[in-house]
Amino acid sequence: MDGSFDKQSRLPLLILLASLFLVVFGEMGRGRVELKRIENKINRQVTFSKRRNGLLKKAYELSVLCDAEVGLIIFSSRGKLYEFASAGMSRTLERYQRSCYNSQDSNLTVADRETQSWYQEVSKLKAKYESLQRSQRHLLGEDLGPLSIKELQNLEKQLEGALQQARQRKTQIMIEQMEELRRKVLQYMILRRSS
Repeated sequence: MDGSFDKQSRLPLLILLASLFLVVFGEMGRGRVELKRIENKINRQVTFSKRRNGLLKKAYELSVLCDAEVGLIIFSSRGKLYEFASAGMSRTLERYQRSCYNSQDSNLTVADRETQSWYQEVSKLKAKYESLQRSQRHLLGEDLGPLSIKELQNLEKQLEGALQQARQRKTQIMIEQMEELRRKVLQYMILRRSS
């Protein structure tokens, strides 16, 4: 033999080398994580936070890179809501519901259509209720973590406007109370002079 290999003898050698490469270098990465509940509360919270942020980032990237309408809803174990919607959550949910109902059998009875209509209405109201709850939490300074700079600036403007209105109303009430007090003092002075 002249030291060269024919194609048939090279194939098993290549498979062996590839297998060896995977065995040696395949374990250099992180490896697989066993999917089970993390018992340590702190580690579980840290993992949740990191993976949540990664998932939200991936959803955003998917929407930008692929021009896709993406909606992501996450509830923590404590019930906190985290969400991302590239076109607004209400719009995305409505589109999802329309898609689900359009794909169903078109031979529905009138009662079934009415039930679906009520279900859609309830779903819209539920989404609006959750959106209002989220807005209320934001106004109270809670759950601000997932908000972007722009959303935080809008929230700040809302709070400044509300504070200004509250101060104006307080000033108006104080002026009205002072006028009422002056009127009572004048009445008292008139009654005192006449007696």
